[in-house]
Amino acid sequence: MRLVSYSTPTSSSFGVVTADGHGVVDLAARLSGVADLSALLEQGRVDEARSHAGEPADVALDAITFERTLPRPAKVFCIGVNYGGRSAEYVDKSDAAYPSVFVRFPESFTGHDQPVVRPPESEQLDYEGEIVAVIGKPGRRIALSDARSHLAGLTLGNEGTIRDWIRHAKFNVTQGKNWERSGSIGPWLVTIDEIGDFDQLHLTTHVNGELRQDDTPATMKYSIEYQVHYLSTFVTLLPGDCVFTGTPTGAGARLDPPRWLTPGDVVEVSVPELGTLRNTVADEFDDDRRLTPPEAQ
Repeated sequence: MRLVSYSTPTSSSFGVVTADGHGVVDLAARLSGVADLSALLEQGRVDEARSHAGEPADVALDAITFERTLPRPAKVFCIGVNYGGRSAEYVDKSDAAYPSVFVRFPESFTGHDQPVVRPPESEQLDYEGEIVAVIGKPGRRIALSDARSHLAGLTLGNEGTIRDWIRHAKFNVTQGKNWERSGSIGPWLVTIDEIGDFDQLHLTTHVNGELRQDDTPATMKYSIEYQVHYLSTFVTLLPGDCVFTGTPTGAGARLDPPRWLTPGDVVEVSVPELGTLRNTVADEFDDDRRLTPPEAQ
């Protein structure tokens, strides 16, 4: 089942994509007391949604605007330097015993087919194609063997990054990872019952049709299940929380010379079982609103 958050010129809603991929069954009109997809997960009512999946579409898929798949995740975790070969991209090649973890805010993501935004303060907007795990059942200190049962499903993400801003201070990437609408998530959430072995998922990222990233979770140092297990050790994972599970080699910063995203570029993140997340790059403003550096103040 593919669950989608969307809007039309007259309303915002969420629903199930029809089996033929051409329409959406509106769940807000059918499930009393469920405001959005986040609420559906929080209330544990995914099975009720499934009971409506075979009904006729209320709106055509090409008539909707795709919104951020999870409208209000309480927590968005990101796992860094996780795929095979990623450590070699860094000067510090230390082999940490535990995952590299940082957090992002929901407002730093937009939806499928909406523009990702390059701010005027930097030209170093980069892409990071990722598989995103979405929590469906709350848990603390989740056993590795139980981790998959706590997932509602998977979606796709472009963990867009402003590269020079992650180097503003030592041991700190927060600034470069949280620019509004610099990344994206979508196009929909595929429920866990429709997904097989995670290691067989084939993740690719194309920029303007050129293949830039190409890998599978089989090369991850820390599996998706281990990430859920590890994160739940220090925090209770709640329905709708998201985990960006890492990006393969091939981001623009690691090319020689680096190739940053510019307005008009199209980034496509794909996994056959999950679909394709597509975004075009746009500038936030047409004028120059650059940050004044401290030494010039």
